[in-house]
Amino acid sequence: MSGNIREQKSQLRARLLEARRGLTTGERQEASRALAERVRDLPPLATAGTVAAYVSTGSEPGTRDLIDALRTQGTRVLLPVLRADNDLDWAAYEGPDALVPGPRRLVEPAGVRLGVEAVAQAQAVLLPGLAVDATGARLGRGGGSYDRVLERLAAMGAHPMLVVLLYAHEVVDTVPREPHDHLVDAVVTPGAVHRFRHLGGAATA
Repeated sequence: MSGNIREQKSQLRARLLEARRGLTTGERQEASRALAERVRDLPPLATAGTVAAYVSTGSEPGTRDLIDALRTQGTRVLLPVLRADNDLDWAAYEGPDALVPGPRRLVEPAGVRLGVEAVAQAQAVLLPGLAVDATGARLGRGGGSYDRVLERLAAMGAHPMLVVLLYAHEVVDTVPREPHDHLVDAVVTPGAVHRFRHLGGAATA
């Protein structure tokens, strides 16, 4: 059964990545601006002292406008640093000039590494993904880095708001789910906010 679920995930990833590659530069830029506005005003991000985010690359929904906006309003932004074991360390975002190329075509902060547990300081964690379904199940890229982050948060008793940033068509009916997969609290698209926690399903704002 587990192997069948992994195959279903792989097929869904392939379809979604192909759709992302078909987006125009203008569509991606507009999505980035809209996401920055929606996420910045989303409770508890509007009042969060620390937010864990990431620097988007390639065809991902853009986050650079967002992390700059959060930093400008006084929020401490933590960004991931990929370790050799595929786990994530963290460093504070000090502006676009303090970003450097990382492995696997990633972009990472150049500052002091704060350790893998630093993510627990965040009141909200922004997660990359390819899809989220009506139950809050997230489909990632398959590398497992954020699975470790979510497992670590749970083990530490930390409960930040978990938010996935997607394009509108990536909110789907069903995501194949394995026992280790964690549910998220919300998904934000350029046009809507879908919340899951305590609601018994998705609600759209």
